[in-house]
Amino acid sequence: MRVFLRSANRQHSGCRRRAELGFSLIELLIVMIILGLIASLVGPRLFGKLGGARQDTAKTQIEMLMAALDAFRLDVGRYPSEQEGLGALMQNPGVNKWDGPYLKKEVPIDPWGYPYHYQNPGQHGEIDLFSYGADNKPGGEKEDADVGSWQ
Repeated sequence: MRVFLRSANRQHSGCRRRAELGFSLIELLIVMIILGLIASLVGPRLFGKLGGARQDTAKTQIEMLMAALDAFRLDVGRYPSEQEGLGALMQNPGVNKWDGPYLKKEVPIDPWGYPYHYQNPGQHGEIDLFSYGADNKPGGEKEDADVGSWQ
């Protein structure tokens, strides 16, 4: 009978150990609530930085495209016309002194998925290269603000 009691105690303590290994529903809910609170505090700050990063990317791409346009001008003696557009940086538009391509890859689109706008003659300089931002409309603030070569 002594052996029987010991084995019963072992079985009972084994059940207790299995129950102690898992998490209770209350513990899981508390962890989920804490994670939700952290996400609600950190999330808006991260999304705000994302918009700024896209603006910075657009500025960098415009500077790169302006350097390629300047190289085109040095070779050809003029900037591409509006009809030739930025495509003249990758393919010869039928100009004798063209020595391109002036970009290593295709002409990029802006960080919001729209093509860059090119004007020759420009309103702010000899040429203008710009993006209308996230809304793809003139003007705007924050992520919707225009990014141009004259800035």
